[in-house]
Amino acid sequence: MTTVIPYYDDCHSNSNREGKLMPMIDIYAKAGTFADTKKLVTDAAATVKNVEGVPDIPMFRKNTAGFVHELPAGSLSNVDGDENYVRVQVLTNKGALDREKQLAVVEQLTKLVTAAAGDDSLKGRTWVLLTEAEEGGWGLWGHAHTNEELVAAARAEMAKLDAETTKEENEI
Repeated sequence: MTTVIPYYDDCHSNSNREGKLMPMIDIYAKAGTFADTKKLVTDAAATVKNVEGVPDIPMFRKNTAGFVHELPAGSLSNVDGDENYVRVQVLTNKGALDREKQLAVVEQLTKLVTAAAGDDSLKGRTWVLLTEAEEGGWGLWGHAHTNEELVAAARAEMAKLDAETTKEENEI
């Protein structure tokens, strides 16, 4: 079986948009806001990975992650003293999210957060910040990778997986 990844090369090359690789998602909220933080971070990582459109390979599945930071009472406040807000910060490689994907990530993560908190009114109190790591600013496997290096690693992993699948099919 051959794995086909439409547009992977075009969408993940420096000639297009600098690459889109392995986001990190940090969710900050007052302690007790979410009943199941493990489900929230797993769903947040999957949401961003899916919106980005990266291949569903171990390299991306193992290195796209979410983190919940539960803050003690009194450590989060707006100007009026309200502390019932959630801040979601998504870190991607530079150029990973075009405008359509930015809108999708913000909308989907906001819905995810409000559902996880069981509070629809939280939609108006959820801040989603999209930030980008500069070229060469993504450390993985003990090395500060450029987008080109990460794309090459992804291609190599896809080729290896494809070869393993072909070998297994030929043995059947």
